[in-house]
Amino acid sequence: MSLIEVKNVSKQFGGLAALTDVSFVLNKDEILGLIGPNGAGKTTMFNVINGFYRPTKGDVLLNGKRVSNLRPHVLCKLGVARTFQVVRPLQRMSTLDNVIASAFIRTKSKAEAEKVSLEVLQFTGLSDDINVLSKGLPLGKRKRLEIARALATRPEIILLDEAFAGLNPTEINEQIEIVQKIRTEKGITILIIEHHMKVIMAVSDRIVVLNYGQKIAEGTPSEIGHNPVVIEAYLGEEQSA
Repeated sequence: MSLIEVKNVSKQFGGLAALTDVSFVLNKDEILGLIGPNGAGKTTMFNVINGFYRPTKGDVLLNGKRVSNLRPHVLCKLGVARTFQVVRPLQRMSTLDNVIASAFIRTKSKAEAEKVSLEVLQFTGLSDDINVLSKGLPLGKRKRLEIARALATRPEIILLDEAFAGLNPTEINEQIEIVQKIRTEKGITILIIEHHMKVIMAVSDRIVVLNYGQKIAEGTPSEIGHNPVVIEAYLGEEQSA
């Protein structure tokens, strides 16, 4: 069952084609990787899916209904959350208050928002940092806070934009565990952009590859890791799943 269907989506900025006729589906309970070189159109695709950009052509469907004309806050209420490549916490607020601010999109009281937020912070391993100002958190914890804020909106789908960038090997392994638990324990479907091939190969069920705004391949991690077109355009060498 497909939760999101991207149908022949193109996005132009003036004369620049950032995406050209891209189609793929995100199935329920799936982790779908989205990879490609810098400038391939990955984050633009996220921005189209979550309503920040409207496609120049094509459509995005959520549970079979066209949502290409909806704004991000509406899509968030419909169950589509996202993180950002550059983490953007509310720097003068505590870790807990950052998550509470996100939880309010679905909760009706501060008590309920706080309850949800404490559960999410426990889940992401940030319980010891609830009173720390977010600007004082190291990068690894700020990345987890970004995920916690998205989870506090109680999404059905989460879009993770380079949630592993800048992390050390230990933090990468911890983050992989969190991403896997988001699916197995929370039942949330995931679309993930990532440059770390170790991560993509470890967590993805399928992978879509973009290059110069076009889809050049789609398949399992093993298929993508041995695809000569992908190797030439992006990987540089074969990758093992």
